[in-house]
Amino acid sequence: MNYSFFLARRIGLSEGGRKSSPAVKVAVTAVALAVAVMLASVSIVLGFKREIRDKVIGFNSHISIYAVPAGETDTNLLTLTPTLSGILDDMEFVTDYSLEASIPAILKTKTDFKGVYMRSLGGESIRKFLSENLEEGTIPDYTDEKEIQKAVISRIAANQLRLKTGDRIDTYFISDDVRVRRLEIAGIFNSHFDTYDGIYIYGALPLIQQLGGIGEKQGTSLMIHTDDFNRVGEYSDEIRATLNKALAEGLIYRHYKVQDALTQGAGYFQWLSLLDTNVIVILLLMTVVAIATLISGMLIIILDKKRFIGIIRSLGTPVRNVRKIFVFLAMKVALIGLLAGNALMLSLLWAQQRWHLLRLDPDAYYIDFVPVEMAPGWFLMLNAGILAVIYLSLILPSIFAAKISPAETMRYE
Repeated sequence: MNYSFFLARRIGLSEGGRKSSPAVKVAVTAVALAVAVMLASVSIVLGFKREIRDKVIGFNSHISIYAVPAGETDTNLLTLTPTLSGILDDMEFVTDYSLEASIPAILKTKTDFKGVYMRSLGGESIRKFLSENLEEGTIPDYTDEKEIQKAVISRIAANQLRLKTGDRIDTYFISDDVRVRRLEIAGIFNSHFDTYDGIYIYGALPLIQQLGGIGEKQGTSLMIHTDDFNRVGEYSDEIRATLNKALAEGLIYRHYKVQDALTQGAGYFQWLSLLDTNVIVILLLMTVVAIATLISGMLIIILDKKRFIGIIRSLGTPVRNVRKIFVFLAMKVALIGLLAGNALMLSLLWAQQRWHLLRLDPDAYYIDFVPVEMAPGWFLMLNAGILAVIYLSLILPSIFAAKISPAETMRYE
């Protein structure tokens, strides 16, 4: 065993014979709090980005395909042809796609009215998203013809029109002419995304196609989900290139526009990217606090161990080994603080993830609780980085211990 490491393990962290010196306590506390704040910052930002990303994807899907009108008389309706279906089926990264249609509508009660867009509720991804954000009622099964006259509305619309599940409301659909249907409120969802919640309700695709006078295989867009959202840019380019090639070969007859969620929700994702800067600032500040406190504690320990330094130096211990002893000793303090900070914050993060103890104002943050993400990879890298930075920063103050001479220590004994 390295005897510098052995001596560092055997040396107590007491000062003047007491159980533990105030400097050590302060150093351990500072490291623990710094690590706890770093873990909380990373976990909350990752959780917040995940929640916002999932909401943007929930309303927009990973990738959307739109038909490009060929001229002024052409429509923007997209037809899901067998060729187009075959192209998407052949792409291994496409996990789910569905035809979507939307139509402007006015919800009207005896005293109030509200303009909205009714969107089709067909794909499994959108059904799952609405189910996760459903506050009342159920999601209709539109494979049953009896359910086609049912709709899912947002909490905003329900509050403005004083509606609840089971109510029926006259809905005026605006296409070439105005058509009226009395829809039953099957469910009420609340994603806390007022931008989307305020304008969308969801209904059956066959009903929207019937009201819009379009064919069974026609809609306004194709909503596509992939196996990896982090690669949607790459997947969008591949879909775009494949469609352009099919157009050049005469397999399809019109141009298509391909957009991913990063483009459709650009404002939200740019806002989220600003959070990374805040996290970096917090990590730097907490690292500086931990290092400064550890260095101060290390210098106090060195002063308290001057006699010990004199003895081992008189016994012929090299300067390099003296420095190692106190670096190891300071790292011992850092490890105690690191373990304490991890134990404290990981417990709190687990409790927050499970019970949502800390709440937020959804009008300001789009979420009604503080989101966290337990990311083991990030946590391990953060702890490893903290230890590496602390170790490197302690090398310089350890020079002070090595410069203490045996003659100087013996003079005061």
